[in-house]
Amino acid sequence: MRFAFPFCLAAGPSLRAAAVLALLAPLSVAPSRAQTGQADQHAALSSGAATKSDAARPDAGKPAAMAADTANQQQPGIASQALDKVKQVARSASDIFHRVPCHQPTGVPNTTGSLPHVAAKLAAGKPVVIIAFGSSSTQGYGSSAPEFTYPNRLAAQLRRQYPSADITVLNRGKGGEDAPEMMKRLQTEVIDMHPDMVIWQVGTNAVLRNLDPVETAKQVEDGVARIQADGADLVLVDPQYSPRVTERPESARGMVKLLGRIAALRHVGIFPRFEVMRDWHEKQAIPINDFVIADGLHMNDWGYACFAQLLGDDIIRSVGAIKIGVNVPSDVRTYRPM
Repeated sequence: MRFAFPFCLAAGPSLRAAAVLALLAPLSVAPSRAQTGQADQHAALSSGAATKSDAARPDAGKPAAMAADTANQQQPGIASQALDKVKQVARSASDIFHRVPCHQPTGVPNTTGSLPHVAAKLAAGKPVVIIAFGSSSTQGYGSSAPEFTYPNRLAAQLRRQYPSADITVLNRGKGGEDAPEMMKRLQTEVIDMHPDMVIWQVGTNAVLRNLDPVETAKQVEDGVARIQADGADLVLVDPQYSPRVTERPESARGMVKLLGRIAALRHVGIFPRFEVMRDWHEKQAIPINDFVIADGLHMNDWGYACFAQLLGDDIIRSVGAIKIGVNVPSDVRTYRPM
């Protein structure tokens, strides 16, 4: 995307002065990448103007005290501009659903279940650490900017819901990996951090790489047991419903069932991403290109945003249950429409 700037430095000192003053005035800011580009442009312009003659400065010839007053008067404008940028990022995050709303799927069982550990800490106002563990769709491949990855969208949603809480969501996604590679870094990147909750997205690359499902099941079961032993709540995330996955229907269905069985056996939650995304397309009539990028595999900004929204809603509901005294045991999973 190209961004146009309304002015540039000219040869004359008066025009240079006008450019500097214009920079200090509040701006309307385009979202995400535009913010970075404009900030770099502003820094370059300001730096260049500082090396010019005093004649181009608005406080030229003034006593030092008056120059200081002028600088102090300019600071609120700069602070206001920074605040505008923060607000614009928040707006751009919510505006993504204006074209296509994110609805909760109907008829898709919610097997996320209760999240007693993270919910109790959020309800009590204690610091919370959530780790998103997985491959490229956790890392955020296909998103247009870091704030649109699902871990960052989830963090933003939870912080809006609990503004006084200290919430950290760590992204431990690495493209191309599946259970064999993830198990090698499970200890150092997940367990050693002693998280309150782990969201483990696994299985897609096992389908694409035709990995042995029996071996995958053993590795995932081992990883689940180790995460549980550390005391964290755990939600597994199954493969995405996208053309590259659904072109292998038997392997895809097998992986969805495999992860479901592990979740039931180990009494952990599972987010049924495959069925949720199928609902988007088949029941909500959303074209696949509206939530999957051109590679036919990874989600786009809207896909990541809706995925994060639905997952965040489950966490918020679990906190609400804790607050009203409905402390569901961790080995009891609830099934209800999402």
